Amino acid sequence: MNFKSPLLRGRLIKRYKRFLADVVLDDGREITATCPNTGSMMGLCDPGLTIWVSVSDSPTRKYAHTWELVELGKGKTRSFVGINTGHPNAIVSEAIAAGQIPPLAGYGTLRREVKYGQSSRIDLLLEDPARGLAYVEIKNVHLLREPGLAEFPDSKTERGVKHLAELTDMVRDGHRAVMIYLIQRGDCARFRPAADIDPKYAAALVAARASGVEAYAVTCRLSPEVITVDRVLPAIE
Repeated sequence: MNFKSPLLRGRLIKRYKRFLADVVLDDGREITATCPNTGSMMGLCDPGLTIWVSVSDSPTRKYAHTWELVELGKGKTRSFVGINTGHPNAIVSEAIAAGQIPPLAGYGTLRREVKYGQSSRIDLLLEDPARGLAYVEIKNVHLLREPGLAEFPDSKTERGVKHLAELTDMVRDGHRAVMIYLIQRGDCARFRPAADIDPKYAAALVAARASGVEAYAVTCRLSPEVITVDRVLPAIE
C-alpha cells in the first residue's frame, strides 16, 4: 500500500479524546491530527515521540492531517509502526493478490466488507468455484512489550470476541474461516494473544482455533512511502 501523498514528520505533543493528537511538525507548525485508532496504543502515544502524518486535500474534513506512523530508534535501529487501523484491509488485499500470503492463495475473487453473521461485515470474502468461500477477518497489531514479540489486543475488545464467534459459525456452516493478525511493525518475529490484557479474547481465540478457525500472524515492512506485507510467521504462541 502506497501513501497517496508524502507524509510529514513531527513530534507528538499529546493524544487526547482517543481520536485526536496535537503535533509539532518539523517545519514548526502546530497542528491537530486525527488518530485513526480506538485502542490504548500502549507505548506508542507518549509525548515527544516522532510520528508521521498524511495530509488530505478534502475541503469537508475538519482536520486535514491523519496520524499514520510512529518512528522508533535512530540509524540502524530505526523502525516504523503503523497505527492507522483503516489500512490493514487494503494491505492484506494487495498481498493476497500478489501471492504474498500463501495460506490464502488460489481463490478466484476477493470482495471487501461483505455482510455476514450477526449484522456484521467480514473484512474479506474469498470465493472460488472449486474451493468455496473463505471468510477472512483482519486485526491490526502494534503492541510490543517484550523485544520481538507482538501481541493483540492492547485493550479489551468485546467486538473482537464477537468476530471470533462469527468465524466459528462460518466453519460450522461448512466454510473456511481465517483470522489474520497484521503486525504493522518490522521489529517482531513472534506473536501471541495478550491474555493478561483481555483473557476473554485469548480464551475465545483458543476455542475458535479448536473449532477449525485458522489464525496467521503476518509481519510488515514499513516506511513513510509504503507499507507492504513481509512474511507469515511460522506459529502463534
